Parts: sequence; structure tokens; C-alpha cells
Amino acid sequence: MPDPHRVVADAEALLRRVSDEGRVQARRERRKRNAAAIRTLRRLAVATAAVFAAAIVWAMAIGPIGMIGFTGALLALVAAWAIILFSSRSIEETPERLVQSDLARLAPRTETWLQAQRPLLPPPAARLIDGIGVKLDALGPQLAALDPNEPAAAGIRKLLAEELPELIQGYARVPLSLRKARDGIGPDVQLMQGLSAVDDELARMSEDLAAGDMRALATQGRYLELKYKDETEG
Repeated sequence: MPDPHRVVADAEALLRRVSDEGRVQARRERRKRNAAAIRTLRRLAVATAAVFAAAIVWAMAIGPIGMIGFTGALLALVAAWAIILFSSRSIEETPERLVQSDLARLAPRTETWLQAQRPLLPPPAARLIDGIGVKLDALGPQLAALDPNEPAAAGIRKLLAEELPELIQGYARVPLSLRKARDGIGPDVQLMQGLSAVDDELARMSEDLAAGDMRALATQGRYLELKYKDETEG
């Protein structure tokens, strides 16, 4: 008899592959994994080169390193690799870490946490999760340039670090047997409505920030135009 959990997981994976949001999210996840692997390999290569360079300098300045020196260099290389590989592990995000996060890293950290919650959510939520992930990716650079003391920053922080985690954690606390609707709207539908509201609010916030940037650009452009036009005419 087929495993029902495996069937649900396969259906969710298919949904992600055929949806626009799923394809975008899958490409972004592949890029992140590839970038992380390249960074780790680069650090390993630098560490290896540094150990060999130190051994060569020692041999040229003092003399042959001998078996003891070779063993020491090998141990140093192993230690360096172990430290790099250990430090390259991804840190599990939690709502507590999101609350403490600086604004510039809040969007990518929220996305990491959100993707980890996917197994707890019903398959129909996959498309909304992908859409929210795409919007968080676009919002990241905007938050990096936003003054943390701006009112907009407080609203974004509350949505990502408090309200979104509370929505998903509240759903996860409902027993599986009670998640289907009986009379009226059930937890599954309430979750979908909440995620949809978050998706819409992220789109609005991103548009508002972009509008502010465009107004600032237009103001600066007008200022420069008037300044240098007056100097040229003068």
C-alpha cells in the first residue's frame, strides 16, 4: 500500500514544478546551494594554499620540514578543513532569531525559516509559500537600504518576525484530526487566508518602498538638473 505521506510529498513537488512560483523558487534554491558550495570550496582552496605556502616558506627560510613538519602541516590542514566545513553548516532559523535579526538580513532569514516549515503545512499552501519566498527575495535589497528607524521598517519587522511565525505556529499546534473544516471555515482554510494576506501585504510593502525610492531619485535628479543648469547658464 502506498505511503500516504510520500504521495502527498510527491503531489506537492509536482505542484511546485508546474507552477510559475515553484519554478522560480526551485531555481533560486539551486543558485543558493551552488553559491554556498562554491564559497566553501574557495575557502578550502585558500586554506590548503596557505598551509602549503607556510611549509614552503619554512623550508626555504629554515630548512627541510622533515617528517615532524610534514605531520604538523597535515594536521594543520585537517584542522583548517574541519573548521571551514563546520562553520559552513547552515544555522537553523527560529522565530526567536528572527525577532533579533537585523533588518538587512530579516527577509532571507525569514525565507529560510519559512521553507523549513513546509512539511508542517498542507500541500495547497506550497504555491503561497513559493510566492512569499519570491517576494522576500525581492524585498531583501530594499530592506538592506531601509533605515531601521523608519516607520515602514517597524511594520515589516512585525509582519515577518512576529505575525507570520505566529500564524504558522498556531496552525501547527492544531491536531491533525481537527484541521479539516466541519462547520464553517477550518484551520486549513484559515491558514491559506492568512498566507494570502501576508503575500498581498509583502507585495504592497515592496511597492511602497519602490515608490519612495523613485520619488527620491526624481527629487535628486531634479535637484542636480537645476543646480548644474543654473551653473551652466551663469
